Amino acid sequence: MRVFKFGGASVKDADGIKNVYDVLQKVGYEDVILVVSAMGKTTNALEVVIKNYFDKSTELNSSVQEIKKYHNQILLDLFDDENHAVFAAVNAQFAELEYFLAHNKSPNYNFVYDQIVSFGELISTTILSHFMNFMGIQTQWLDVRNFIKTNANYRDAEVDWEITQQNISKNVPRKILNITQGFLGADDNNFTTTLGREGSDYTAGIFAYCLNAESVTIWKDVPGVMNADPRYFENASLLNQISYREAIELAFYGATVIHPKTLQPLQKKEIPLYVKSFINPLLKGTCVSKGVDLEPQYPCFIVKRNQLLISLSSIDFSFIMEENISEIFALFHEFKIKVNLIQNSAISFSVCVEDKFENFNELNAILSKKFKVDYNENVTLYTIRHFTEQAAQTVEENKEVLLKQVSRETMQVVTKEVN
Repeated sequence: MRVFKFGGASVKDADGIKNVYDVLQKVGYEDVILVVSAMGKTTNALEVVIKNYFDKSTELNSSVQEIKKYHNQILLDLFDDENHAVFAAVNAQFAELEYFLAHNKSPNYNFVYDQIVSFGELISTTILSHFMNFMGIQTQWLDVRNFIKTNANYRDAEVDWEITQQNISKNVPRKILNITQGFLGADDNNFTTTLGREGSDYTAGIFAYCLNAESVTIWKDVPGVMNADPRYFENASLLNQISYREAIELAFYGATVIHPKTLQPLQKKEIPLYVKSFINPLLKGTCVSKGVDLEPQYPCFIVKRNQLLISLSSIDFSFIMEENISEIFALFHEFKIKVNLIQNSAISFSVCVEDKFENFNELNAILSKKFKVDYNENVTLYTIRHFTEQAAQTVEENKEVLLKQVSRETMQVVTKEVN
């Protein structure tokens, strides 16, 4: 079997749904399972519903109606007959969402989040399945919660591989187009769980592993994986081949290639993963598989903006020792500050971090009691895998270099714009 994953951008409207049909006509759909995300920005819209629910906002009902209106317009654009069964099916799912909002008693934010946000994927796959049937492609709609079983760690659930393997290998039908939801699972009590960051890609990896699939294809609005973000680099080039190891390295440094947890099950069985364009589906795209690290061998650029460069030194000029570093990292963990680069000397310790939750001021007050703290805000961290002198010049040009770190394969440079 082949596993195809379509993200929210590929099914954001009626034209997107029709394009998925066109892609399947070109690349085939027998023995295929589609793993599909919520439509467009639906997950964000459902997060607004969750906020309104907890804030007891008068906007709760209107935020649900906005999502209903958005999906209803897609239905009207796809189906001529308003009596088509898909309208009742989607209405039933919205009724289930509204029932939960009216009757839930749990105050657990993460639990409530998973129960509500999951409707995005359930509704998108219902619409897609009905449309494929309408266009003459017979489908089997699968509720992924009957297949992927997890623990009850809501919003970042861990897969029970043994039960999941049994469910998928025994119960996924062959010789038909299967359609299921990305991102979701269910715990022992059959409450919905979600799989965390890049959860839909991970779902595709789980199904591929359990089905011993021929391949996984992630369909995007780009021709494949580029060696740099075209928004920041004019001459970004397509990578034809990336090894599992190299893809994991790139992801570690912040590239949005493929999340490591998606690659790990595929690597175990050497199942290739393709990143292809849903706009030009017959192009080769990028293959992540066993083999050479990179082909062609280009430097790969990863950019992280809005970083914070912190330098700590001991007030009395004593060494920064293991116990100091351990204490500092414990505080970073407590304040949810992500560390992207580390450099230390005898009496100083520098880190480039991401203060996503804006906790640095509070952390700084604690650190300043024991260390001299210097910091630069709004710096940019460039990471270059397989760097060259020319690549280094590209990122350093017209910038102030605050910190540079070089290893065999990787260069990291923290820069600030020169006014």
